[in-house]
Amino acid sequence: MTTASSTGRVGPNIPLVISCGCLIALISFGPRSAMGLFFQPMTEARDWSREIFALALAIQNLMWGIGQPIAGMMADRFGTWKTMTLGAVLYCAGLLLMIDAESTVALHISAGVLIGLGIACSSFSLVLAAFGRAVSPSQRTLAFGIGTASGSLGQFLFAPLGGTLIASIGWQQTLIVFAGLVAIVPLLAIALRGKSEMPKDSNPANDQKLTSAISEAFGTRGFILLTFGFFVCGFHVAFITVHLPPYIADLGLDPAWGATAIALIGLCNIAGSLLSGYISGRYSKPIFLSLIYLGRAVAIFAFIMLPVTPASVLVFSGVMGLLWLSTVPPTSGLVAVMFGPRYMATLFGFVFLSHQVGSFLGVWLGGKIYDETGSYDAIWWLGIALGIFAAVVHWPIQEKPVDRLAAAPAE
Repeated sequence: MTTASSTGRVGPNIPLVISCGCLIALISFGPRSAMGLFFQPMTEARDWSREIFALALAIQNLMWGIGQPIAGMMADRFGTWKTMTLGAVLYCAGLLLMIDAESTVALHISAGVLIGLGIACSSFSLVLAAFGRAVSPSQRTLAFGIGTASGSLGQFLFAPLGGTLIASIGWQQTLIVFAGLVAIVPLLAIALRGKSEMPKDSNPANDQKLTSAISEAFGTRGFILLTFGFFVCGFHVAFITVHLPPYIADLGLDPAWGATAIALIGLCNIAGSLLSGYISGRYSKPIFLSLIYLGRAVAIFAFIMLPVTPASVLVFSGVMGLLWLSTVPPTSGLVAVMFGPRYMATLFGFVFLSHQVGSFLGVWLGGKIYDETGSYDAIWWLGIALGIFAAVVHWPIQEKPVDRLAAAPAE
């Protein structure tokens, strides 16, 4: 249903925005979450070490992070549709060029740079910003949870899809199928077209330039702590997505359990993200984030200390799935609470950059440490320590608007 503003302008069709945004999140998150399934067939086909492929995916995560604030600025200035169309083109190009990548440089450009930038311009971060503009403040965290859950559904669907396609038609043809699905994104993004605009009121608190918004954010203690904490989320998620399947296979289990684990994480994160959106809208977001990261540390500790069996893989994947991207609704919600929705795509982009620096290190260090020691043990223990660190840094964050907005009328 469309709505009309007091100025006579027709507002967004919220059900259509939510539906198309969720499909975009599903499609854009799906192929990148299945990249770990290409680990073994591509390294064997090209005679690469694990570190080479891991570095490509680490570059992908880093470029996603570097590109995210830029994509946010583009979406805020030029509109979501144009930005997502560019992202889909880069994403498709990267997937297709992976097929003929026979050198490490070609792999790092295709799987790393192009796909990373493509995801930055077409991922759920821009979807959440579009949701933030479309829905009321009281509905934002729930909408963020729905959008995040859709990305998780993409992980749930693409993990078994990728595994089945690789086994039946080969990894090259699977990449073509993935590229064809990503090509649908520009069509869906039409519903999300629009950009950040000056609120139609005379309140000087809302009259802010982008450069001032960035300066204000980095001068806010809570924003800095949130940025540090989201680094840990990226480290955990990227390391497990890429290295859990080969870790399971190294321990003698059927490689199919790796695809099952990634799919189960995605499935359980659907529930985790929706529940997170609900909880974040009713209880303290900083304390909830602390509990999520502490829960991750406990889950990893139990997983590596107990014998790894199909049952333990399923339990670990289910627990981690509930905690997986459940960090996104409260994190993005805190950005909206502190600074408002106007420049949310840009400001959350900077927080997400930290997430992707963590992702880079999680993926790359996983491959490097394995090649040097023949084991993932050190990286698992580092993940536990970082989980405790994140639990500590989120606790003191204050969930309130910055001074500029504190005295302003509610939206």
